[in-house]
Amino acid sequence: MLHVGYNNMCASYFIGNTEIQSIDEERDLRVIVHKSLKVSSQCNKEVKEAYSILGVIINRCFLNKTKDTILVPLYKSLVRSRLEYCVQAWRPYLDKDIELMEKVRKRMIRNKNAKK
Repeated sequence: MLHVGYNNMCASYFIGNTEIQSIDEERDLRVIVHKSLKVSSQCNKEVKEAYSILGVIINRCFLNKTKDTILVPLYKSLVRSRLEYCVQAWRPYLDKDIELMEKVRKRMIRNKNAKK
């Protein structure tokens, strides 16, 4: 059970004689919902996965990386789609979360410019 909000009394609920456990966050359809409804943990998870895709798949697996033929399509299909998955549900609104996600794009641009 997930108690949402700061003014929630966090009542105990039972099924028969068994108490239902309370949790701080729940993950459903790859979206993490925290009891405070902040999306920082979701942003951190998605950025970590995006960096691993950038590092492992794109940078290490492809030797000949050209901007138009490989980097942009790979970024759009693998990284950007991951960052934009279900963004309507967990839209980052804190500046620190937005900057964290922008760092992924900036890193890709830096790699693109270095590999021309």
